[in-house]
Amino acid sequence: MRTHRPTSLFLQIVFTILSVLALGISVARAQTYADIHDFDTPSLASPQFPGMLAQGRDGNLYGSAPLGGTSGRGGVFRIAPDGSYSVLFNFDVTHGSNPYSGLTLGSDGNFYGACFNNGDFILGNVFRITPAGSVTVLHSFSQLEGTSPYAPPIEGSDGNFYGTTSAGGSAGLGSVYRLTSGGGFSALFQFDGTHGATPIGVLTQGKDGNFYGTTKDGGTFGFGTAFKITPGGTLTVLYNFDSTHGASIFAPLLQGSDGNFYGTARNGGAKNNGGVIFKLTPAKKLTVLHSFDATGATTEGTHPYAGLVQASDGNFYGVSSAGGTNGQGTLFRITKAGVYSTLYSFVSATGSFPVATLRQHTNGKFYGEATNGGAAGHGALFSFDAGLGPFVTLHPTSGVVGQPVEIFGQGFFQSTGVRFTPNIPAASLFTDTYMTTSVPDNATTGVVKVLLTHGHLTSSQKFLVTPVVTGFSPSSGVVGSQVVITGDSFTGATKVTFGSKKAVFTVNSYTQITATVPTGAVTGKIQVTTPGGTAVSGMAFTVN
Repeated sequence: MRTHRPTSLFLQIVFTILSVLALGISVARAQTYADIHDFDTPSLASPQFPGMLAQGRDGNLYGSAPLGGTSGRGGVFRIAPDGSYSVLFNFDVTHGSNPYSGLTLGSDGNFYGACFNNGDFILGNVFRITPAGSVTVLHSFSQLEGTSPYAPPIEGSDGNFYGTTSAGGSAGLGSVYRLTSGGGFSALFQFDGTHGATPIGVLTQGKDGNFYGTTKDGGTFGFGTAFKITPGGTLTVLYNFDSTHGASIFAPLLQGSDGNFYGTARNGGAKNNGGVIFKLTPAKKLTVLHSFDATGATTEGTHPYAGLVQASDGNFYGVSSAGGTNGQGTLFRITKAGVYSTLYSFVSATGSFPVATLRQHTNGKFYGEATNGGAAGHGALFSFDAGLGPFVTLHPTSGVVGQPVEIFGQGFFQSTGVRFTPNIPAASLFTDTYMTTSVPDNATTGVVKVLLTHGHLTSSQKFLVTPVVTGFSPSSGVVGSQVVITGDSFTGATKVTFGSKKAVFTVNSYTQITATVPTGAVTGKIQVTTPGGTAVSGMAFTVN
């Protein structure tokens, strides 16, 4: 019997692998696409834009498809990360039809969406659906309010829901609306062409509390706009698309971790009208990060309808509706600096023509919808594993001390605690996929960690701990006098102002700041700014 002794090269390879593992260096994982469900007419069909997927408290994904079902009017579905699929509700004449919207998750644990057609006035509606599948129509649109909503509403920080209609209103070009949880409706803005027309994508609430969105048409050049609207309804155009920098915007805006907004345009750009990926600063400066080539000269893809998602690795991921190796669309990654990579080219047999924005599940994988292809040709639900690990998400992502916070993830039955920056413990109640906590005293802006018996999970975004000014003393004084400001979350303060004048200040503690009344100050309110936001005093300081 012969014995094979390991060669020196073999030993060197083994030693290298063991050394890598001992140092905790991760080995790159293969990127994997999986068709996890094929749509067919009886069980819903053809998911389309916006097609938002929402992760529920139970860890499953929820969405809608505008066609198919028992009456052919579309419905709402639930799908587990492993592909287990069920139809929760089939739409009918009474409850509406053709829900293109997809769903968003409310703080009550229910989901919210919109039907493009039907309702009391046959012009669309907004609905709420429970995880068990019980639907309530919250509002049916009339012609003057706006009609034919594509996008689902989103819940604002004030507890109201905000959304858009693609048509109707005073000029027939769409509107922005506010809806209370009880169905109280207010039309905030009627598009007039000058400010844009035909909004398709879902709104985004920015860190400043305002809402941001896009229109497909209208604006100065007729190619669409990007806009900001306050909760009170004051709308400002941030950018008029001119084809060179993009045209025909179906996608929503996404506010990145750097504070800038990112999105896509289906058409326009520098390469044969193939569409673009862009960055837009709050100061209204737009930069094209990537132009798609409509001629098919590259395999990068072309004509993106869907928006972007910023993943747990800080990069942006999205899909193009066409092009790629097979002409069926692509899944891509792009960095903040504009470095573009094609990760997958769609194949008709497992899903094609992807037009809905991806969703990164807290297990690290991306999930999305293809409108066509699949076994029955009516579209597919898919997952894409880019090798990113599990994490947790937070709702909301900002708040004051004591603010309730929802945490979504997995493996929470192994949880041993929650920590806010800088390692401040917080009490929690949890299931395996959902946890509730509140912002603890002395927490500062930063990531939130869920401690497990073996390791921890980190939030994909920083939680912004918002400061609060509760008072100051004295209530009046001359320039050069000192004022003690009291409140919460002052650690790391970057600015104190009396009216519009910056003051010299010292942070004494988490709850106290001493500031000097600055030259040029006049009677007005005191503001304290930290990395978590800006707090304004309730009363004015009187400058003698």
